[in-house]
Amino acid sequence: MTSAVRTREDYEREELERLAPYAVKSAESRGRIADESEHGYRTAFQRDRDRIVHSQAFRRLEYKTQVFIYHEGDHYRNRLTHTLEASQIARTIARALRVNEELAEAIALAHDLGHTPFGHAGERSLDSLLEKEGGFDHNRQSLRIVDLLEVRYPGFRGLNLTAETREGLLKHGCDWEHPVSLPAPTPNPSIEAQTTDVSDEVAYTNHDLDDGLRSGLLTLEMLEEVRLWRRASESIEDRLGEAAERVLLAQTIVALMDHLVTDLIETSGRRLQAAELHSVAEVRARTCPLVGFSEEIQRDKDDLKNFLQANLYSHPRVLQITGRAQKTLGELFRVYREDPRKLPAHVVARFGEEGEARAVGDYIAGMTDRFALAEHRRLVGPDEPL
Repeated sequence: MTSAVRTREDYEREELERLAPYAVKSAESRGRIADESEHGYRTAFQRDRDRIVHSQAFRRLEYKTQVFIYHEGDHYRNRLTHTLEASQIARTIARALRVNEELAEAIALAHDLGHTPFGHAGERSLDSLLEKEGGFDHNRQSLRIVDLLEVRYPGFRGLNLTAETREGLLKHGCDWEHPVSLPAPTPNPSIEAQTTDVSDEVAYTNHDLDDGLRSGLLTLEMLEEVRLWRRASESIEDRLGEAAERVLLAQTIVALMDHLVTDLIETSGRRLQAAELHSVAEVRARTCPLVGFSEEIQRDKDDLKNFLQANLYSHPRVLQITGRAQKTLGELFRVYREDPRKLPAHVVARFGEEGEARAVGDYIAGMTDRFALAEHRRLVGPDEPL
C-alpha cells in the first residue's frame, strides 16, 4: 500500500525521474557553509525558499521602492510584489524547461534582499559613499544578508543557504571582501540561476510599464512607437473588441508578458536540446548563457527597455524624487559616521568586523523607505517631502 505521506526522499527520487539531466537535483546539492542534518519532509531548496520568506530582509521589501515611493499609491509595485512576480515567472519557465522549480524560486525570492531604500537611487548613493571600501552592489548585498546579516539561528550567522542558491545570487558585483567562502566561480551558473536572472528582467519590464501608465507618466500614444506593445495591443483588440479600457490595458500587459515568456521558453528549449548537455557541470562550463530570447524578441525587448529608460526612469518627476532620496541617504551616512552613538548597539558592535563604513552601509541598505525618512527627520530635521 502506498503511503499517504511524501518524504524528502520521495521528492528527491521524483526529481531524478522528472528533471532534465542538466537540472540541479536537491539530493546532489553541494551543501551549506555550516553542516546541517536534512529535513524529513522538505528538500534542500525548499528549505532555502522557506528560510528566505521568513527572514526580516524579505519582510522589509514591502516598503522598499521599485520605481514609485510607497506613499505615492497603493497599487504601484514595491520590491516585495516585484519579487513575487519574478518568482512566479521563474517557476513557469523552470517547469517548462524541466529544471528545478524550487531552486529557481528560492533564487528569485532572495535576489532583491540587498536592495537599498529608494531603489536604484539609493544604490547609487551607497556605491558613492562606500567607494573607498569597494563600493556597493545590491546583488552582492543580497549575498551578505543571507550569509552574514540575518541573525536567526544559534549555530551560524545568516541563513546558511545551499551553494546552489548562493551561486544564483552571486552575479557581478563589488570588490569588497566577503566574510565567508564563495561558491567556486564558473563561466556560467546553473540553468535555474540563468532562468531567474531573465525572469527578473521580464517582471520589472512589464510591471514598470504598467505602473508608468497608471501614474500618467506614460501614455498609450507614446507606446505606439514600441513594437512589442503595438503587437500585443492589436492582438487584444482583435480578440476582445469593445471591452473596457482598463481591461484592454491589463490584458495587453498580460499578452506582452506571455509573448516574452513563450519566446524565452521555446528559444531556450531549442538551445538546450542542441547543446546535448548531460550534467550541471557541462552547463557551468559553457561560455555563453543558454537561457535567453530569440534575436528578434531580444531586439524588441531592448527597444522597450530603452523606451522605459528615456520616458519613465529619466522622467523629471522620477529624477526629482530619486535626487532627494540620494540626498537623504547621504545625510544619514554623514550623521552616523560623525556620531556613532546615534546608531543601534548591534551596528556599532560590528565596527571591528569589516570597518565602520561598511557596517553603517549595511544598516542604511537594510532600511525601508519609510524608516529612512523617519530617521532623517529625527536626526537631520524636516526636509522637502519625497
